[in-house]
Amino acid sequence: MKQLLNTNKMYPKKSLGQNFIFDKNFINKLGEYVNSDPNYSIIEIGPGKGALTDNLVKKEFKKIYLIEKDEILSNNLAEKYAHLKNVKVMNKDALLVDYSFFSKIKNVIIVGNLPFNVSTKMLFNWLEIKNWPPFYEKMILMFQKEVACRVIAKPNNGRYSRISVASQSRCSVKKLLDAPASIFYPQPKVDGVVLEFIPICDYKNVNFSNLQKILRLSFNHRRKKIKTTLKKHRKILKDLNLDDNLRPENLSVDEYCKIAKLI
Repeated sequence: MKQLLNTNKMYPKKSLGQNFIFDKNFINKLGEYVNSDPNYSIIEIGPGKGALTDNLVKKEFKKIYLIEKDEILSNNLAEKYAHLKNVKVMNKDALLVDYSFFSKIKNVIIVGNLPFNVSTKMLFNWLEIKNWPPFYEKMILMFQKEVACRVIAKPNNGRYSRISVASQSRCSVKKLLDAPASIFYPQPKVDGVVLEFIPICDYKNVNFSNLQKILRLSFNHRRKKIKTTLKKHRKILKDLNLDDNLRPENLSVDEYCKIAKLI
């Protein structure tokens, strides 16, 4: 396997968090969640050597955008798919891409095996989009298992956190697949999980920036009661009939959004 990956000096780069998926069964299962549709466009984040891309190009899509930060990988992908007019390779850092470009394109799905070291930051970039609903119809993203568990956690759970509320206030989130460490090369120390995000508009009118401020105040000291962490907003807590002896993990997404709306 190592010899195969090192063809043309293609060594996985630790600095970029590169872990290539080589398990074809997993790739096929993941590909099944991205339905073929000629009216849709795909944005694949970190396609690497094109394992998932090979699956996607067999389907019908209006356009497939491959965003790859590694210049050598990007050039290899451009050469590999040069014969396909609907595939566009972008040698860019996905964290720095101006996604407003894609707002002109309808029916967009984001898919990606996100580098674990920047996955949370990338997710928040897509959740913080001001014009909601966003340009994408769906996101299918892989995270480190610990992060994924926090994203989907519900209230009164020790894993329920800022990222849980932020994600669930913006999207309907569900788990699709486990991604054991054994399907990657090099093998990471942790397993991964693939999650699906579908934007919702339940809290469209809630200022997301205000919500994040409330979440930071609450969860930065998660063992303290909200009468302490949200002491600046005790009047709002009273107006909403919220027990200020509760801890941050006891409030629902809806309650956090109501607080943010009254700031």
